[in-house]
Amino acid sequence: MELQEFGKTFFTNEICEKLNFKKVNTIRTRLPRAGENPKYFMTNEELNKMYDDGKIAYKFEVFGGQYGYLKDEIFSKDNMVFEMHYTTIYDWKKVRPDLKTIYIMPTDLELAKEQTKKRNLSKEKEIERLDEIDEHYNNIMNDENLRNQFDYFFYNNYDEESEVKFLKLVSEIMENNN
Repeated sequence: MELQEFGKTFFTNEICEKLNFKKVNTIRTRLPRAGENPKYFMTNEELNKMYDDGKIAYKFEVFGGQYGYLKDEIFSKDNMVFEMHYTTIYDWKKVRPDLKTIYIMPTDLELAKEQTKKRNLSKEKEIERLDEIDEHYNNIMNDENLRNQFDYFFYNNYDEESEVKFLKLVSEIMENNN
């Protein structure tokens, strides 16, 4: 496997595949990229209507767009997994205080940046994402209150050993909650 496969989305997919979780789908107001299910992409107006109709558990703005999560998925009794933007942790703790959260931190920031460069983003988007890596790191390292919002920290080396350790961590969390 290429190293880039060991990012957040990779871990989310591994939890679904190997630990039988279901994935919470993120609704977005941007256009879908190649390979993305258009079902979860809509206009701002459509997302706002779903929110007003009580179908959205939580919506927020980041990266210049709106995002939302369906109530029936967020409040499901099934084991569910999703990726969240770290700045939304305070709101998530209000929406679902029982959520177990894991902040995935790159062990090596330069490696994380190399992986971002392999994503074939536009030059503008790549620069934005590289700047975000530094911003995220600085925010999480310098804000103790923010760090304390997360239940677990996981250090990702972008390798198979990280995959094994991550799945073990999630399994242990599940065992401790049963």
